[in-house]
Amino acid sequence: MSPETASGALRDVEAFVFDVFGTTVDWYGNIVRTLAEYGKGTDEDWDAFAKEWRKGYFKHARSVAESGHGNTNMDVVHRQILDAMLESTRWKHLANIWDDKKRHELVLAWHRSDGWPDVSRGLYALKKKKMIIALSNGNMRFLVDIAKHADLPWDAVLSVDLFGTCKPNSKVYQGALRYLEMAPEKCAMVAAHMWDLEAAAKHGMKTVYVPRPTDDGDVRDKVKTKAEGGQVDALVESFEALAQLV
Repeated sequence: MSPETASGALRDVEAFVFDVFGTTVDWYGNIVRTLAEYGKGTDEDWDAFAKEWRKGYFKHARSVAESGHGNTNMDVVHRQILDAMLESTRWKHLANIWDDKKRHELVLAWHRSDGWPDVSRGLYALKKKKMIIALSNGNMRFLVDIAKHADLPWDAVLSVDLFGTCKPNSKVYQGALRYLEMAPEKCAMVAAHMWDLEAAAKHGMKTVYVPRPTDDGDVRDKVKTKAEGGQVDALVESFEALAQLV
C-alpha cells in the first residue's frame, strides 16, 4: 500500500484511539526481566511464565467482554491469576519464594512496561496534528502510571473503568465515541490486535494495524489493507510512520 493511498484512507480522521498493551508498550520484555530478577537463584522458563500470565488475563478480559460485566481492574485480575498460577502443579514451587509483598510488587511491575522505541516520538509528532487517545482494558491508575513511565503524551485516557466491561465489547467503542463527541469515521483505532480493529470497524471507526513482535503471531504477517483486499484501512510499521502519513 502506497503512502498516498494510506494517507487518503485516513484523510478525515481527527482522533487516533490507541490500544496500549502490546501496541504501545512492550509488556513482555519488562515482565520477563522482572520475573528473572525476583526469581534469582532459580532455573525457570520465565518466557513461559510471562506468556501464561498474559494468556490468563486475555481469557478473563474476553469473558468480561462476552458477558458485558465483571472485574475490570487489571491489578486485581493480575493478582488473582498470579495466585492461581502459584497453586498450579507447574509453578507451585515458587509460592514459598514470593510472599504477599513480592507478589504485589510483581503485579505493579506491569505499570512499568516500556514503550516500543518508535512510540513516544511518534505520539509527540502525531499530537501536533491530531487528538491521541488511549483506549485500553487497563484500569485508570494503571494507564496513568504507564503513560508517565513510558512518556506517552495522551490527550485523554479512556479506561474500561468508564464502561464496566472490556474490549471487544461494543460498549467500549461506543462509549469512546460518545466521550469524544465524534462521528465514527472521524476516529481511527490503532492496534496490534486484529480482534480489536475488527470490533472497532463494526462501529464505523477507521482502522490502523501496527504489527508488534509480542502479539498476533498467528495473523500478524497476513494482515492486508482494504486497498489490497484486506480488512484494515492502513498498515504501518511504527507510530512515527503513522505520524508521517497524516
